[in-house]
Amino acid sequence: MSSGLSLLDKSQEQAAEEEVTWEDQQRINSFSKFNKRLQDFEEELAKKKQEKEYLDDLSMELELADEDEQVLYKLGEAFLHLPLHRVQKLLENDAEALDEQIDTLKAAVDECEGEMSKLKVLLKSKFQDAINLEP
Repeated sequence: MSSGLSLLDKSQEQAAEEEVTWEDQQRINSFSKFNKRLQDFEEELAKKKQEKEYLDDLSMELELADEDEQVLYKLGEAFLHLPLHRVQKLLENDAEALDEQIDTLKAAVDECEGEMSKLKVLLKSKFQDAINLEP
């Protein structure tokens, strides 16, 4: 870049000329994989949170129902007539299982974000603004 005309400032120009080593490429690939996993985990987390919200709404609706009333409950592909107290217990179990899944997904999101942060520091220290690591 010996030309006097350049759109980059000196620090950006030096970073752009930095050679990408095999290790750097592996870090970039890892960052990309973590970024994709993060997106997948966040999408799944949003679905699970929505499902949990639906369960909470359903539980609140069932609290208003008559104790002696039979309630339709979907089990697999079939709907069963079950007593209200049994359906409420099943919904509690479903909600607990969803909470566990949500916690697992949150931990996976945190792990991905942590690994991405480490890789970002390493790559930004070498390439400065010449590399875009924004998800």
